[in-house]
Amino acid sequence: MTNQRDPVVTIDSILLEALSWEGTPYHHQAACKGYGCDCLGLIRGVYGAFWPINTQLPVYSPDWAEAGGGERLAEAATQYLVPKPIEKRSAGDVLLFRYRPRFPAKHAGILIDDNHFLHAQHNSVVARASLSDWWARRIAFVFSFPIRSNAKEIHR
Repeated sequence: MTNQRDPVVTIDSILLEALSWEGTPYHHQAACKGYGCDCLGLIRGVYGAFWPINTQLPVYSPDWAEAGGGERLAEAATQYLVPKPIEKRSAGDVLLFRYRPRFPAKHAGILIDDNHFLHAQHNSVVARASLSDWWARRIAFVFSFPIRSNAKEIHR
């Protein structure tokens, strides 16, 4: 699906695109399916398969969230994705995680089903993970991709 502008984007097409990134090696600041990505690169890559991305990311370090403070990842997500309540999460949604209480959210993944999500982690590859209690307790924000059912409405 990459680089095709599908006029009808569905949850299934988003999930198929996301799962096609499985096995992509972790590479900080990258977003290239099969070659390397980080957690943000995975989200950008899936989004970019359906919608154009016209902005360049600033350089960011692995500890950017602690250094910068604020919810920068969530704030950036609202420019492209649709916020939704955590308890309303469903397959195809983007999950933002906070590793510690009172720290900014700095990790992202895509919910595959009620019990699994896809993410890229340092020293690993893009892989499915169990949405265990440990991960579920750390969900700080949920966003859906901007899927349109018609020209006037965005699913929320």
